Amino acid sequence: MHSRLAFAVLLVASLLSSCHVSNPAASSGPSLAAKVQAASPSAEAVAAKPPAEDITSSGPIVVENQLDVAAQREGVVAEINADTGKFVQKGDLLARLDDRQLTADRDAAAAKLLSIDANVKNWMAEIKVLEADLERSEKMWDAQIITKEQLEHDRFKVEADRYELERERETAVNQQDVIRSLNLELEKTRILAPFGGVVARRYVRVGQRVASGDRLFWVTAIAPLRVKFTLPENLLGEVARGQVISVVSPDSPDSRHTAKVIQISPVVDPSSGTIEILAEIVGPAGDLRPGMTANIRIPRSQ
Repeated sequence: MHSRLAFAVLLVASLLSSCHVSNPAASSGPSLAAKVQAASPSAEAVAAKPPAEDITSSGPIVVENQLDVAAQREGVVAEINADTGKFVQKGDLLARLDDRQLTADRDAAAAKLLSIDANVKNWMAEIKVLEADLERSEKMWDAQIITKEQLEHDRFKVEADRYELERERETAVNQQDVIRSLNLELEKTRILAPFGGVVARRYVRVGQRVASGDRLFWVTAIAPLRVKFTLPENLLGEVARGQVISVVSPDSPDSRHTAKVIQISPVVDPSSGTIEILAEIVGPAGDLRPGMTANIRIPRSQ
């Protein structure tokens, strides 16, 4: 009887334990590895993510040396030695104003200087004569042959002539300054190229009368080429000095040029909220010309 009861208890316990034990994988839900795999993107998803777009802008192609050559004095254009499109070096003669009157004035001033120099030499010789007379008068005074007044007269005459000599010397210096001033005015009649480049425009013709400050030529350098553009202030961190960017001419979109950032404005333009950037073209300029508007592309950091 007791054995049957014990067997029944063991059978009931076995049945109860089999009912409570279940599949761990089915009851605990997704595994940790499955959760990590679901949370991390697949390689295909990363490859399909689009890259950050490049920053684009536009701006003019410029050069450092580019200016209008103006007349430094009034006059009549007597000669033109350079026309539009001519390549020039620094100091080349572009044009010449009529300088005949100035040349005559300079020659007259030079002749007058020669006359003053002759007067200086004459006074020097005169003083030597008077100094000899004074030396003789002093000896005669020592011998009590002449009066004291005569000796003083000879001394004052030597002193007066020395002042005359000094006056003539200062007159000569003044005349030299006059000649120097006339030579400077003559130089202003010669219109010279301020730097090497090309004559982009000619504003005058032979026989035209010009006033001081009138434009005569527009001379521009041809290298190095630079591009100037602006970016919004929130993109300031995307560009740095020395960074390489791409420059494309709208007329030749297939031709790309490389430029290096050489200057970033230290201030933001408050009216537009932009910063100005200057980059220099590296390598051959190709189809780029000063004054053109070019498109700029800056690789954006990821």
